Amino acid sequence: MAEKLLGSIEAGGTKFVCGVGTDDLTIVNRVSFPTTTPAETMKLVIDYFKQFDLKAIGVGSFGPIDIHQDSATYGFITTTPKLAWENFDFIGALKKYFDIPIAWTTDVNAAAYGEYVAGSAQGLASCVYYTIGTGIGGGAIQEGQFIEGFSHPEMGHMIVKKHPKDTFVGNCPFHQDCLEGMAAGPAIEKRAGQKGQELPADHVAWAMEAYYIAQAVYNTTLLLSPDVMILGGGVMQQPQLLPKIRFEFEKMLKNYVKTPLLEEYIVTPKLGNDAGTIGCLALARKTAI
Repeated sequence: MAEKLLGSIEAGGTKFVCGVGTDDLTIVNRVSFPTTTPAETMKLVIDYFKQFDLKAIGVGSFGPIDIHQDSATYGFITTTPKLAWENFDFIGALKKYFDIPIAWTTDVNAAAYGEYVAGSAQGLASCVYYTIGTGIGGGAIQEGQFIEGFSHPEMGHMIVKKHPKDTFVGNCPFHQDCLEGMAAGPAIEKRAGQKGQELPADHVAWAMEAYYIAQAVYNTTLLLSPDVMILGGGVMQQPQLLPKIRFEFEKMLKNYVKTPLLEEYIVTPKLGNDAGTIGCLALARKTAI
């Protein structure tokens, strides 16, 4: 009898990445669909997974989401700015077709878990993962468990100090000049008047970007003291950013606490773009046990 597979759904605000894999977290097949309406997108998701014999699915979704299993809206996307998905019963939609265990967390938690089990945090007790792209989100893990309480963290909306030379007012519809409002991809584009990937490596926008991300690393270091800080997402694919962030962080910290070597402490995802898929597969594997 063929081995049953694990399913993975990375539900992003721009696209859904669906895949299947084996218990050793090998990705066997993967596809991508644009995020449109729940009716359109979920039909593509369900039709895709109907092709496979699955034993569990791991879902990492854009949020905010309801993570509490005793809640009436567990498995829902809740107060998202993507209005078509507001109060959408994501897990309920899957359960109509797949009577199997389904793990449910945020997209950034899923990526953090991937790096924890098979990437930059493998073998460590704790990690924090930030994704810096169209939006900014963060997830934290301690001894294999997500750090969360009444809800999941929303690290991308922490308050940051403005760069002394920055006149941009911010782009967050809720908080204007929070971390996401100042440092996510759309903020870079609105500040500079062109997309980040079009800017030269020595553009002042990157010094400002490093300043804001370094504040997130600084704040998180003093709050949680994780073993490693992993910075992922499309913005972090700019190679000039990581050394700038380490430099700004060191200036801010002023040797107040002793961290691991910065080259080992502030890193990019070892799994690259596979972090979310592998994290969802690992969560599905854990749920299936």
